[in-house]
Amino acid sequence: MQKKERLEKILSNLGYGARKDVAYWIRSGWVMVNGEKAKSGSQKVLASEVMLEGKALDHPYGLTVVYHKPLDSVCSRKEEGRLIYSDFPERWLGRKPAISSVGRLDKQTSGLLILTDDGQLNHKITSPKHHIAKTYTVTLAETLKGDEAETFASGTLILDSEDTPCLPAELTVTGEKTATIVLHEGRYHQVRRMFGAVGNHVSSLQRTDIGALSLQSLNIQAGEYQTFEADTLLNLILGTTAI
Repeated sequence: MQKKERLEKILSNLGYGARKDVAYWIRSGWVMVNGEKAKSGSQKVLASEVMLEGKALDHPYGLTVVYHKPLDSVCSRKEEGRLIYSDFPERWLGRKPAISSVGRLDKQTSGLLILTDDGQLNHKITSPKHHIAKTYTVTLAETLKGDEAETFASGTLILDSEDTPCLPAELTVTGEKTATIVLHEGRYHQVRRMFGAVGNHVSSLQRTDIGALSLQSLNIQAGEYQTFEADTLLNLILGTTAI
């Protein structure tokens, strides 16, 4: 059940502006509550009751985004380069709690990425106990030798600087230098490091699926996104509902 909060806090936490901005908007008559002009920033309201300049507030009770990350964009706000957040409305950067990516794709990896301000959803997707697989398409610098699928499936492959072997992964060869790989864990640069461990180098990498959710089913191009309710998205990932 949603609770009433101070109007100025709601607008500030949703990234619309500072509380001094809200006070000006109220004086200007731009903020409506249940069809009537807001009286003050301190009045307690439900976010769903509020309109700013004739528009309902943007995702007032949580924001979850499925995004097709382009190449050469970065997930961290602290890294240099083009940020993935430049593809979203600017006010989303001011939301509290902050929206952040569920895991990361490095600068040279494209594909399916989820961002959310829902900590529980983030945990459910990333926790190994929920067994949510991730699928990648890979193009390699060198021709595949033929024994990589067996090596990756064995559960014995140990990456440089690590002590525990990777969980078994499923490799499907699609060409002399192309394949798909399904992972059941999320180690740092794992796909690149796995192929490095068997003497190859990843030239291009794209994440195509998270659980039962795929770029193909979403039909979103690089730089595009869709928003979902957290429960709906989790069901799509788990395959209990379909798009």
